[in-house]
Amino acid sequence: MIAILHGYLLEGSGSNLWTRSIIQSLCISGETVHLLCQENHTELYDFICEAILYHSNGNKETILKREPVYPGKCIMHKPKLGNTLPVYVIDKYEEFSDPQPMINLGDTEIEKYLQTNIKVLTQIVDDNQVKVILANHAVLMSVVAQQVAKKRKIPYAIMPHGSAIEYAVKKDKRYFKYAEHAFDKAQRIYVIGKEIRNRVKELFTAIPAIESKMLELNLGVNTSLFNPVKVKNRKDKINELYELLKDVQRGKTNLHFQSMQNELKADISKQKLMEIVNASASYNAKLTDDNVEERLQMIDWDHEKIILFVGRLISSKGLHSIVTALPEILAAEPNTRLIVVGHGPQREPLEALIWALQNGHTDLVLNIINWGSELESNGERSLEETQLYFDHLKKTNELDNYFKKAQKYIDKSKILFTGYLTHRELSCLFPTCDVAIFPSVVAEAGPLVFLEAMASGCFPIGTYFAGMAASIDSVAQAVPQDVADLMKLSPRADQTVLDIITKVKKALYVDENYKEKLRDVAIEKYDWKNISEKLASDLYQLHIDGMSYPGSVKDSEKTI
Repeated sequence: MIAILHGYLLEGSGSNLWTRSIIQSLCISGETVHLLCQENHTELYDFICEAILYHSNGNKETILKREPVYPGKCIMHKPKLGNTLPVYVIDKYEEFSDPQPMINLGDTEIEKYLQTNIKVLTQIVDDNQVKVILANHAVLMSVVAQQVAKKRKIPYAIMPHGSAIEYAVKKDKRYFKYAEHAFDKAQRIYVIGKEIRNRVKELFTAIPAIESKMLELNLGVNTSLFNPVKVKNRKDKINELYELLKDVQRGKTNLHFQSMQNELKADISKQKLMEIVNASASYNAKLTDDNVEERLQMIDWDHEKIILFVGRLISSKGLHSIVTALPEILAAEPNTRLIVVGHGPQREPLEALIWALQNGHTDLVLNIINWGSELESNGERSLEETQLYFDHLKKTNELDNYFKKAQKYIDKSKILFTGYLTHRELSCLFPTCDVAIFPSVVAEAGPLVFLEAMASGCFPIGTYFAGMAASIDSVAQAVPQDVADLMKLSPRADQTVLDIITKVKKALYVDENYKEKLRDVAIEKYDWKNISEKLASDLYQLHIDGMSYPGSVKDSEKTI
């Protein structure tokens, strides 16, 4: 039996998406998986047949029990943590009133979190004869795995993702030490491509032969769920989406939107804008917008060109660069719309930016760009990519012309926010879009949504560095060089917006044959079934080998 440790939820993208996808695939293959995580809505995930809540007093409470729908099954174990959840990037969580960036936590809080999870995992291992542990992220679940594996003399592996490395390990020496020790003692480190391999190797130079522990695993995509559709069938696919959304709980309403719009003024101060943003964000952001069907019905699916962004709405994901590029794209292609899927603290600041652009309030536009991540309550970084693009326009005497185009072409019907959509709902939306763009400004292991776009026949574009570059390079040979180059956005902040403008305009007309070739690559290299089989085989080999990998316990302590 396998235990997988994931200290967060299953909804959303990134490591959450990786976790739920790999577990579902393992269950389809007949594996039993014990999952340690904090998911609130276990009923939404058909692979979970039982969920157990562990109270701080030692009592256990079964919160879900149903028959498995796959040959294998997942049993979820949820430690009761209290009000604080350690996170990498600040966000809202319905069950946690005080989510805190890890680097803000004191030593006592870190230790309490670790011991709570160690206690629960020890019980899981003892009660279920768990043979091997897989921990997501460089910290803190890696530490939990290391402590329990040592006590119970079983092997463990670590699956590092980009966020923990960038937002905790590199920023705080406490987490570096935690991670270094956990990586040193791990029997296996799974890496998503060469980029993560190099990051781990460069970080932990004191660990001897660390590279010998590494095994590359591709990111994955459910190619049976994400399928292309012909343009003439897009409307039918959107009707499928409407059916899926019929009984879905809703989050942001038009009242939330209008309440902020009504208070916006051209000369608004930063403090007042932050107050308005916070007040209008008083809804459950992890739900679909109330009137998303009404917005999508504005689109002429047979004739319009659609650009799609899917991801967390935070400045590091680069959505502001797409919004900045949109006036020039629309000037060339007026029958184009941008659909934005996701939730996060940048949504309301971007809606304010869009309002300022469409109403010609150039000073407010410049202020919002300058205030940047402060409006997300997350540091003081300006929206550098937009700022540098505006500097370029000033030098070429084109800034006034840009704002005229923005006022002419930008309005709320051209940029459609949907709120959060599930994986299944996205499988209806991706195939109806022409281009999906992911202009992240921080290094990532490799966004799974890039592969979902490929599998759906939606041409993917992303920042050409880190894991995204590896994903692009892995598929580039399937298409001509000039088409492959369209997938690549420069990682230079002064080139980002210019690249989006140039490449999106061309990508909207990429030949369908090339999109089919990209899908073929997705099936061949990235189907979850192949990836989960490779993972399960290696984890069981760790168990059979009796912990004989570098950094393991002494031979006299081996068990099978």
